[in-house]
Amino acid sequence: MEQLEISYWVKGLSALAAPQFTLEYVFGYLMDRGIEPRTLAPYLNWSLGSYTRNLIHKCELFEVLAICWESGQFSQIHNHRDQNCWMAVPVGRLQVQNFRVEQRDPSTGRCRLAPADTYEMNDEHPAAVAPHAPVHQVLNLPEFAERAVSVHVYSRPYDSCEVYEPEKGTYYDVPLHYTSEFGRRNPEEGHA
Repeated sequence: MEQLEISYWVKGLSALAAPQFTLEYVFGYLMDRGIEPRTLAPYLNWSLGSYTRNLIHKCELFEVLAICWESGQFSQIHNHRDQNCWMAVPVGRLQVQNFRVEQRDPSTGRCRLAPADTYEMNDEHPAAVAPHAPVHQVLNLPEFAERAVSVHVYSRPYDSCEVYEPEKGTYYDVPLHYTSEFGRRNPEEGHA
């Protein structure tokens, strides 16, 4: 796998025409091109309270984020608003747990989920979120015993997602925020 500086990696994605921005084509791009971890340094922000979302690039077609995970941190169970998502993990490793939505009632905010497949991502194994099963959770398991950085490509950009709480049988909308944008920490996000 060719290793690229993050700026060149993003330039390669930017060179793709909109019709090329398919699940298969972009996944192939991630399979062939890794990211040199040291080049992510300007975009990395860490917090003991929660993983951080750090915007690297954003245009009408896609956005690229570096997400920083301390050992033991995990996302809520969520979806991506019917947008495509690809994930690479140039630092550490992460587990993805997919879920099937067995019941969903928008009028009451009630739902029922069932665990589906699980897989691991690392520097040699990127992933794409399956459109037929878009509800998932990302975990930096304590037994991995190290920090991780994942780079996410979302097409198209979106500013909210649905979060699922299977133990309560509910789901709801959550606005999304960036911890930093283009290497500059957002003041409203506080400091870690």
